[in-house]
Amino acid sequence: MAAQLSTKADARADAIARLVKPRSVAVIGASADPNKTAGRPVSYLTRHGFAGSIYPVNPKVDAIDGIRCYPDIGSLPEVPDVGIVLLGAERAHQAVRELAARGTGAAIVLASGYTETGDVGARRQAELIEAAGGMRLLGPNTIGLVNLTDNIPLSASGALAMDHFPAGNIGVVSQSGGILGALLSRAAARGIGLSKLVSTSNEADLELADFIDYLADDPATRVIALYVESVRNVERFRAAALKAAAAGKPVVAFKIGRSEAGARAAVSHTGAMAGADRMYDALFRQLGVIRAQTFSDLIDIPAALATGRVLHGKRIAVLTSTGGAGTLVSDSLGVSGFETPAPDAQTAERLRALQKGDHAALDRNPIDVTLAGLQPDLLRGAIRALLASPSYDAVTIIVGSSGLAMPDLMADAINDCLPESDKPVVAYVSPHAPQVAAVLNERGVPAFMAPESCAVAFAAMLAAGELPTGSGDAPAQAASAIDLGDVPAGSLDEHAAKQLFARFGLPGVRETVVHDAAGAEAAARALGERVVLKILSESITHKSDVGGVAVNVAPADIGARLARMRDDVQRHTGETPERFLVQEMVGGGAELILGTHRDALGTAILLGMGGVTAELFQDTTLRLLPTGGLSRAEALSMVRELKTWPLLDGYRGRPKADVEALVDAIVAFSRMAAALGPRLVEAEINPVFVLPAGQGVRAADGVAVIGA
Repeated sequence: MAAQLSTKADARADAIARLVKPRSVAVIGASADPNKTAGRPVSYLTRHGFAGSIYPVNPKVDAIDGIRCYPDIGSLPEVPDVGIVLLGAERAHQAVRELAARGTGAAIVLASGYTETGDVGARRQAELIEAAGGMRLLGPNTIGLVNLTDNIPLSASGALAMDHFPAGNIGVVSQSGGILGALLSRAAARGIGLSKLVSTSNEADLELADFIDYLADDPATRVIALYVESVRNVERFRAAALKAAAAGKPVVAFKIGRSEAGARAAVSHTGAMAGADRMYDALFRQLGVIRAQTFSDLIDIPAALATGRVLHGKRIAVLTSTGGAGTLVSDSLGVSGFETPAPDAQTAERLRALQKGDHAALDRNPIDVTLAGLQPDLLRGAIRALLASPSYDAVTIIVGSSGLAMPDLMADAINDCLPESDKPVVAYVSPHAPQVAAVLNERGVPAFMAPESCAVAFAAMLAAGELPTGSGDAPAQAASAIDLGDVPAGSLDEHAAKQLFARFGLPGVRETVVHDAAGAEAAARALGERVVLKILSESITHKSDVGGVAVNVAPADIGARLARMRDDVQRHTGETPERFLVQEMVGGGAELILGTHRDALGTAILLGMGGVTAELFQDTTLRLLPTGGLSRAEALSMVRELKTWPLLDGYRGRPKADVEALVDAIVAFSRMAAALGPRLVEAEINPVFVLPAGQGVRAADGVAVIGA
């Protein structure tokens, strides 16, 4: 079975390689008018120097751009590696079927009118897939792909009307065709070279993961940039992203849809706090994918990472000849958590030796070397001094208005210093001078037009040094041995939910189910001087909201309190509770929330500050659930990511919490979620009390919804 899967994967990879670097291209429905969309592919192939064979197919035209035109696919003189299909959705499947019958490697279908339009379009797309058979499909509704490394434009994007594009080492995969053109033109204008650009669009067949996988092996690509609408196959995306990380190639993703409300669970806090976009955050974090927060970051971050330089610390030197711009950059760096320390004595002395007079401000950072922009030798000396300094991990160079007059000299001066150190060097172009930024980028110096971009670039370089090397540690114990056949479908009441949690080793508070005042009083006397009283209901889960929770109740008062609670709940909900829980009072611990949430990306485990303020403070972290559950290392990293971690770690003399027991609880909860799989709709413990070190944890409340 494994051999069969490997063979299929190899065949898929070979087909993608044939698609990206074809020796022959058929253009079905080609137009002789280069101003029309259907006329662009042939025009672009010839203009940008495609060295292979071009076969336009159009029964009404004898030749296009001096190239013989064929009446149909059957008359082509050879089997093309790729067919670009320019026909409408009502006819595209016919061309796809004919290309597949001839043995073409892949078809690029530009037509729209498929799943993006509804049920009728979905049926068309199914017909297209059936027509392709074993042939690979890119699209439909795609603008195609562009291989800049080898001068192969397989696209109808108007952005390709430009005469020249700098080839580089950034690969781009976009689920939007229009965005592909936008990135291509923006990168070209800034002097940033790209290697391959692919628009996957509807992803009837080939998808994001396929091209991440391809680019991970592509020697011309060092960084992979993604424009993501949705990840359709999480496991394939996971495998491809980890492959890229193992190859040392950072993946940068701009995910749209951050403002969507996301799926909200009906009964737990967890669903409201997880949300669809936070699930993507968790996925990207676990895979080492760097998330671009703005569209401009999707160019800025890869441009910085494409240098191959990794940031190993947070101390940044800001070298400027214009004070205001230097302050802008240093302020942005500070907000983002970077440090801008003053030069050490030896570095300051080396800087002072470069410039005569008292114009330079060399005892602070930004390091203001007046007129440095007009003196390339002085600039070289300053950069070399800062790169050699043990006080700095990276250098930002401010290019002021003086750089407008001689951008090449500025760029060359900076570039000359790069071989002397592996520390990152970036530039901020203070005047609005795109041509200056382009010259710098072409010389291998990442240049930005916004001061904030310098901090964004450095943060990405820091993250690139922490790419994952594998899928992580496996959970210590498999969950499959626990029999769950007797767990009923539906919403479990709190007591039943905590009994389920206890099967996996997650302890709850001591409690007793009662039905009346006498039973409540007897249970309370057995549990202690003060207890908690709750309604027990499968349908009412937010008990505090309807008067269904009372804390610090004395055994002598519990009968009257139960009667009042029954009335309060009946008044709020119209339901009269028949069962109640009497629980021991737990004090002296931190209250956390531990939950699970499922959506299209998979199942996530959520940990955060708990209690009634859980949704208010939103101090949470997420992990997507791997097969079998979370490892202890992953669980501990979740705990330490919380803003409230210091409270668990003995903040200001507070007793240290039992973090080991909390980690055990997170692992146990994740194993339960893994064992139940799709049957578990949602589950939550809120609060879970984390007691002082050595005293363990206790689940004080619980929710679990089990599917049929």
